[in-house]
Amino acid sequence: MAALGLAFYQGDSFPKSYQGGAFIGQHGSWNRSDLVGYNVVFVPFENGKPKGPIQEFLTGFISDPKASTVYGRPVGVAVLPEGSLLVTDDAGGKVWRVSYKG
Repeated sequence: MAALGLAFYQGDSFPKSYQGGAFIGQHGSWNRSDLVGYNVVFVPFENGKPKGPIQEFLTGFISDPKASTVYGRPVGVAVLPEGSLLVTDDAGGKVWRVSYKG
């Protein structure tokens, strides 16, 4: 698994707990019997330093772990000016937009 994409959240559409934290695209493993990665995680920051454990944010890319079948492999992450998150997927050939409606 490789952490390939990173974006610090400076938007204001997600809950305040995401402000200033980092979203990380975890490109999944390809050579393991147990799949690892295939998600986007969030690391909370406070005063410019990581604070707290890594949190799963966007999951569901693994369709069948026993058969090593996946829907996609997250790569890059970016925050749009209105605060939503874009995630590129190099296996599924898609760009996912994640938004929050509270």
